[in-house]
Amino acid sequence: MSRRSTGFVGVWAEVQRQQQRQRELDERRRRQAEQQARAHQRRAAQEYREYRQSEARRRTEELDAEVASLQGLLAAGCRAPAFRAAALLRPEQVQPFAPGPLAQPVVMPDMDRYQVQGGWTANRRAQAQAEARARFEHDWHAAQAAEAHRQRQLASYQREYQQWADATLGEARRHNAGVAEVAEGVRHRDPDSVIEYFSAALYSSSAWPEGFPRRIAAAYDAAAGELVLDWELPAYDVVPEAKAVRYLSGADQDKETARPVTQRRALYREVLAQCVLLVLHELFGADEQGALESVVLNGFVDGHDPATGRPDHIVLATVRAARASFLALHLAQVDAASCLTDGLRGQLSARPDQLTPVRPGRRPQDVGNRVVAHGGDEDPDLYAMDPIAFEELVADLFRAMGMQAVTTQRSNDGGVDVDALDPAPIRGGKIVVQVKRYRNTVPPTAVRDLYGTVQDAGANKGVLVTTSGFGPGSHTFAEGKPLELISGPELVDLLHRHGLRGRLGDGGRSGAASAARPVPEPDATRPVQAPRASGRSRPSSGTVRQSSGASRPSSVASGASRASSRASGASRPEAGTRLPDDHNVLGMGWTGGVALDVCALVCRGGRVLGDDHFVFYNNPRTPDGSVSALPATPPDKAAIGVSFDALPAEADRVVLVAAVDPEADPDADLSGFTDAGIRLLGPDLTELDRLDVSDGRPGETALVLGSFRRRADGNWKFVLGGKGYPGGLAELVRDFGIAVE
Repeated sequence: MSRRSTGFVGVWAEVQRQQQRQRELDERRRRQAEQQARAHQRRAAQEYREYRQSEARRRTEELDAEVASLQGLLAAGCRAPAFRAAALLRPEQVQPFAPGPLAQPVVMPDMDRYQVQGGWTANRRAQAQAEARARFEHDWHAAQAAEAHRQRQLASYQREYQQWADATLGEARRHNAGVAEVAEGVRHRDPDSVIEYFSAALYSSSAWPEGFPRRIAAAYDAAAGELVLDWELPAYDVVPEAKAVRYLSGADQDKETARPVTQRRALYREVLAQCVLLVLHELFGADEQGALESVVLNGFVDGHDPATGRPDHIVLATVRAARASFLALHLAQVDAASCLTDGLRGQLSARPDQLTPVRPGRRPQDVGNRVVAHGGDEDPDLYAMDPIAFEELVADLFRAMGMQAVTTQRSNDGGVDVDALDPAPIRGGKIVVQVKRYRNTVPPTAVRDLYGTVQDAGANKGVLVTTSGFGPGSHTFAEGKPLELISGPELVDLLHRHGLRGRLGDGGRSGAASAARPVPEPDATRPVQAPRASGRSRPSSGTVRQSSGASRPSSVASGASRASSRASGASRPEAGTRLPDDHNVLGMGWTGGVALDVCALVCRGGRVLGDDHFVFYNNPRTPDGSVSALPATPPDKAAIGVSFDALPAEADRVVLVAAVDPEADPDADLSGFTDAGIRLLGPDLTELDRLDVSDGRPGETALVLGSFRRRADGNWKFVLGGKGYPGGLAELVRDFGIAVE
């Protein structure tokens, strides 16, 4: 007997079929995902191989381009225009005076615009008229005061501009007069002028690839009209050792194919011959005055004398070329090595890669006149350096600091002398550099122009490098902007720290002593060598006499007892006397008639050690006598005595400040505080150094002049200040932790 199905088996079977289909679907999806992953890996591997192969091709192309540049060195140099003395001239013009908003007078109030409000009665109308008149007079006096302030600012800015314009024009005219003098000397075959002129021709050339040396020693035989010079040639590594680069996918590495030794040696000989011919081409091309009848050129590299093993100049090429014979050559078509050895009867080393020398016929020291060398052991004077060479030196500095840097073309450079790229992440980026080889203070207009160039070029930072310094207006404008100002002393320090050479005039000091003294930038530092004695002698009681009633700095605000404190101050050192051997005198001088108090704070960091370590008119010395107020010896207007060795161990700086004397000049500010400087004097009052400080600014009545800071080696360095305070000495000392009542 059959039984009717309840449908459970069918449902169960259907579930089993659905599960089977889901498993098959999942399996297909898994296989597809694996196939896609393998395809992605294949594509990634293929893209990686293609990338590595393209990089290998790019490096090979770079090697080929480098070799092509070396092979075409002479042809490219022949296409460059010949050097002329006019290229060294500077334009004798300056930017016109542009006072900006200061040129607009303050609008005076008009009485007709002051409406009388109210007036139902005669008394009310009279009162309203009086109120309107009072408002008018108040606004009129305020406008008059604002106009007077504008005129003072305009006059000050006009004076500053005129000083800068006169200094700039004077420098340009002196430079141009010097160029004319050199050109005239070349015409009369003066040896020094001839060497200077033709050295400038070689240094200003744009035909030499970056990295080629430009070291020269020269002498001139005026009777024969012959210039004899030694010129440094590039080393053997100028020719790439690798010929090509190939990517090996199996080993996942690049393999360089070496350039055959014979090919590399032949190319190096060709480069040396081209260098010699190019130097001759530039010398004869620059000879407008006909001063060169012939040139003796010895090309050398640095190496070791095989006979003695000592470092020496190894001459690899030498030639004597007469003007007529050389000008008859078609240099763009010659084989350089054949032209040098056969056409000009010169000598070229057969194995320059092994520094096999040739015998030069005549050397500069054989001429008998003074030999002038460029690029020798003596630090070059940055003031006297050729402008092109100076820009190259700044570019070398940026490269030595780990950046990529190239000089721009001489015209249409958009106000940029050096383009630099800092590869560092986050803080790096494009940097535009302007170079100012000035003796006078760089004007604020140059800083403003640099900021505009940074914005136009889309750069991350602008750097202004000068041989002089910057005034407070420049630092005020640069504050908070992506600008960096590097003064002459800081530039010299950076050059020395990165293995480069340079000095500022005689002794490495700023050369503006004969002109306006430049103002260093706030972060410039100068080392100060404090004289050290074998023993520490403290000041005698007669050096500084402190009044018995000297009050603490809490009396700064009131200025009480100032006169009595000054009257009982230190006795003046007589001429020819000495202070204790471990003392220095800091003599302060400035122009302008403003009466100032010069004070000192002995600090750790930015905090004074205590109230008694604030030396001012009511506390003329520290308890240990290491810092004391002294009467000034002309030409100084104020003086502070410091024994750097006797300072407390916890002290790491001595801060010098100046403030307007509110009793002598109650309405004065620091706008009349200009041309300020500190003379560092020894115990016998002989001058050891001069330190420039910032000028004062309108509205400020106290100023941080700078600080002497202890180095890790125990010596001291001077760091320029510049921060001003409108609230006078009381506001200033609060910043250093002194409570003022």
